[in-house]
Amino acid sequence: MTKAMSDFVYYNPVKVIFGKNKIEELAKHIPSDKKVLITYGGGSVKRFGTLDRVLDALKDYDVGEFGGIEANPTYETCIKAVDKIKAEGYDYLLAVGGGSVIDGTKFIAAAAEFDGDPKHIFGKGVGKGLPVKYAVPFGTVLTLPATASEMNDGAVINFKKEKAKVSFSNWRVFPQFSILEPELTYTLPKRQLANGVTDAFIHIIEQYLTYPVNGMAQDEFAEGLMRVLIEIGPDVVDEDNHDYMLRSNYMWTATLALNRILSRGVPGDWSTHGLGHEITVLNDTDHARSLSALLPAVMIVRKLKKWDKLVQYAEKVWGVTEGSEEEKIDAAILKTVAFFKSLGMPTNLAEVGVEANDIATLVDQLEAHGKTAISERGDQTLDVSREIYRQALTLNF
Repeated sequence: MTKAMSDFVYYNPVKVIFGKNKIEELAKHIPSDKKVLITYGGGSVKRFGTLDRVLDALKDYDVGEFGGIEANPTYETCIKAVDKIKAEGYDYLLAVGGGSVIDGTKFIAAAAEFDGDPKHIFGKGVGKGLPVKYAVPFGTVLTLPATASEMNDGAVINFKKEKAKVSFSNWRVFPQFSILEPELTYTLPKRQLANGVTDAFIHIIEQYLTYPVNGMAQDEFAEGLMRVLIEIGPDVVDEDNHDYMLRSNYMWTATLALNRILSRGVPGDWSTHGLGHEITVLNDTDHARSLSALLPAVMIVRKLKKWDKLVQYAEKVWGVTEGSEEEKIDAAILKTVAFFKSLGMPTNLAEVGVEANDIATLVDQLEAHGKTAISERGDQTLDVSREIYRQALTLNF
């Protein structure tokens, strides 16, 4: 029987405000009676004047600041913001940063209103996975396109004590609005730009590279977005190339990559993310770099399970039309690797500091975090994951 899309509900209430000089319009989007806590990461929002612009736009508001949210936001840091909200009575949040700051702010928003230990918002060996019933409202100013956290309801948080990187999602942590100014990307260094392009690309792959269910619109969206990133990616990572058209397409494509429109009614994988999170926990590798170091091995080890979509990927994304189906797949894998290399990204685990004796630790972490039956079919066992790590360690194209 021909497979078909499954039933689904799609809901996305985020108001996207895209274009030049939109920070100056902040007061239009936050009620005037709110006490606003601005959350951000390191010093870049201060160094490049973004925070000053935000503060000027909110000069008539009662405003506070909470900085220091890490590139992989930690529970321990976010809880300090929760304590500040409760002690000082903030009732609106504004995340100014990339996906990590926005993810952290989502958790802060939920934790500040949570009845009980906020750890229990999470499951997977950290907490009880209890529902989020309330959250402090918030908006975002996006400075680093990558995760689409500015237009979805999910977040990933690191737990130092538990040595875990765990996600949660809930519609109550959709941002009310997100400001996307492409010119804010002009201050980003090459590494962050490369991470952003790669993260967006692999977000799309995780929702696409499964098995066919005749989700024609979803496939066309995904294939088109991947082609855009392939076309513009090598120019985007040139930190001196401040072409507004280029950066506009980068920013919007990264947002569309994970605003959930691609995943409705079709299977999703997310095994590359599951394995990559453990590498970040192990040695604090950049999230996107862990993904690019793993994806080629995932494609190779899971080739038979993903055969039909790999052929489609080769033909529709890379334009590979000659040869047998296996030759098309192999060509597409090589082209994917070449694309990552053109961005300056790693394509094996040795390049991100993982050694052979780390694999046992990584697999143990997968087991401890409940990742024993992952992928679109739930058939990626620990043994399969171990083989992916093993192959990814030494792949050399």
